[in-house]
Amino acid sequence: MTGGAGFVGSHLVDALAEENTVTVVDDLSSGSQTHIHEDAKFVHADITAPDVLAELTNSVDVVFHEAAVVSVTESIDNPPTSHEVNTDATLTLLELARERNFRVVLASSAAIYGHPQTLPISESHSKNPTSPYGLDKLTIDHYARIYHDLYDVETVALRYFNIYGPRQSGEYAGVISIFRDQALAGDDLTIEGDGSQTRDFVHIDDVVDANIAAATTDYVGEAYNIGTGHETRIDELTETIIKVADTSASVTHVTPRAGDIEASVADISKAREKLGFTPSVSLNKGIRNLLTET
Repeated sequence: MTGGAGFVGSHLVDALAEENTVTVVDDLSSGSQTHIHEDAKFVHADITAPDVLAELTNSVDVVFHEAAVVSVTESIDNPPTSHEVNTDATLTLLELARERNFRVVLASSAAIYGHPQTLPISESHSKNPTSPYGLDKLTIDHYARIYHDLYDVETVALRYFNIYGPRQSGEYAGVISIFRDQALAGDDLTIEGDGSQTRDFVHIDDVVDANIAAATTDYVGEAYNIGTGHETRIDELTETIIKVADTSASVTHVTPRAGDIEASVADISKAREKLGFTPSVSLNKGIRNLLTET
C-alpha cells in the first residue's frame, strides 16, 4: 500500500493487516509511523524515487494507492511536484501492474468534477477540475480505465467525497476535524462564507469498506463515487458539533474562500449496485465518536 501512514491508508492497513500480508510505503511527509499497524511491514521511501515501486510490487495481489499531494493550495503553488507525485508515480504503478498482473485500487477524488452543474453528482457528470490537484486526479482516473481497456489491468478508481474521522489532522485536515479541534479548545468555530455551502461527509470506516470491496469486485476498469448521498450544510454541521461537544462556543463567519464550490453531494447508486457499498456511519454518530476519541 502506498501512503499507508496517512489518514485513509492507515485505517485501511488496520482493517487488512491481521489477516493479510501488508507492506506500507510512505515518505512520512504527511503521515505518521505511529499510525501503522504493528503487523504491517513499513518501508520509508518516496514513491517517485527510481525503482522504489518496482522493488515493492513483486508477488503482490493488490496495491491500494493512497499516496498523494492532497493539498489543493500546494498543487496550485507547485504544479510540477503535484504532477510528479499524483500522476507520474501512478503511471509507473500502472505499468508495473501491466507487467506483473496485480490489481490497483486507487484514490481518485470528487475534485475532478469541479463546480457541479447538477446534483447529486453521478460518475457521468462533466469533469472540470479547478486546480492542478483535481486535474492530476482526473488524469489518473482516466489512466486507470485506459489500462484496463487496453491492457486488461484490473483497476478500480474510488472518487472520494469529504472524508472525516480519527487521525485526520494538520493544515489540510477536513473541515469536520478543524471544527472538532476548535470546539474542544473552546474556540469559536470559523466558517468561510455564510455557511450555506453543502458537502457530502463520509466516515473513514465507510471508505475502508469501499476499498475492501474494490479489491474483490468483478466490476473492474470502472470508477465509483464514495460518499453517503446525503447533503449537509456547513452551518448545520457546526450546530451539530457544538451540541455534541456540549460547548458554549459560537460561530464566526469570515471571507469565503475564492473559488469554493457551493454544493456537493454524491450519487452513490453505482457503488451500491456494483460494489455492494452501503455507508453505515451516520454523521451524528461519526461526529460523536470523533469528539470522544482518546
